This record gives sequence, C-alpha cells and structure tokens, in this order.
Amino acid sequence: MLQRLNAAAVAATLGLLVAATPLQVRADEPYWQCVTFARMISGIQIFGDAWTWWNQAVDRFRTGRSPETGSVLVFQPHGRMSRGHVAVVSNVLTDRVVKVTHANWGGSRGRVEEDVTVVDVSEAGDWSAVRVWYGPIRDLGTTVYPTYGFIYSAAGQAGRAAVGRDEAAGQP
Repeated sequence: MLQRLNAAAVAATLGLLVAATPLQVRADEPYWQCVTFARMISGIQIFGDAWTWWNQAVDRFRTGRSPETGSVLVFQPHGRMSRGHVAVVSNVLTDRVVKVTHANWGGSRGRVEEDVTVVDVSEAGDWSAVRVWYGPIRDLGTTVYPTYGFIYSAAGQAGRAAVGRDEAAGQP
C-alpha cells in the first residue's frame, strides 16, 4: 500500500511539473491508431488489434513485467477500450512510474501524445494495473487499466528470446 501511495505522490509531483506544458499537436498530423504508431516507433513488427500483441510476442520477443525504455506496454481490453491499447515507454522514472508516447488515447483521438505519465498501481508492483495521466483534468485518470506487461524492442533481442518465453509462461 505504501508503494502505491509513493507512486501516486511521484506522479502527482510530475504532473505539477508538466501541467504548465500543454500538449503540442499540429493540425497537419495524420490520424494515428495506437498499433500503427507503436509498431513504427518501437520497431516491434506485430500486427492486429493491440490486445493480440501479447500472445503474438511471447514466442518472438522478450516479454516481462519491468519497464524498459523502448518497450511496449500492452493494455488488456477494458470497458470502452475493447481492442486494448499499446504505448511505447519513452522514459523510466522509477520502478513504478514511466513516461509513454502513444497514439489515439482518450481525449486525443487520432493524435500522438508524448511523455505521458503512467503509474503502476498494482498491489504486487508488477505493472498488471496502471493509471494514465489525463490532460483534460491535469491529473492521473480515475480508471485503473489492466495490462499484460511489456514487450521489449527488437534491438538487443537476439539470444534473449528464450528468457522472454520463460518469463511469459506464467503470465496471461
């Protein structure tokens, strides 16, 4: 419980620091889907709805429950997010707070959002449940989203695929 409160405090502090910096969106940007954008910037060549990425990755990429810069966080289908979501980790701030860059999320339909705060709120500290910064309220959103975990970028993957399979064996 203390870890969850600490993570929330860190996220709130970070939010105050970025609240004065509005999201820069250009009118000439294309309409992005999260999977197309994540595939392009991560280099992870997986296709299909976001929720399918986890099972597709298990035998092809290293997967796990710890964030790494460049990895893709895979959200499970939840509520109105029936196809899941994928977001690329742009910076690891603590073991429970990261920044992601993603597309087509919430109030930014079809747009790319850079360096959005995501906080691990899972009881076990395993990134199985997260809250995501929501710009319109200038705070973490109220929804807790279930996730599958992280798919690590193809760069440096050679020789580590077996480790990913072992880690993923006991996960959803």
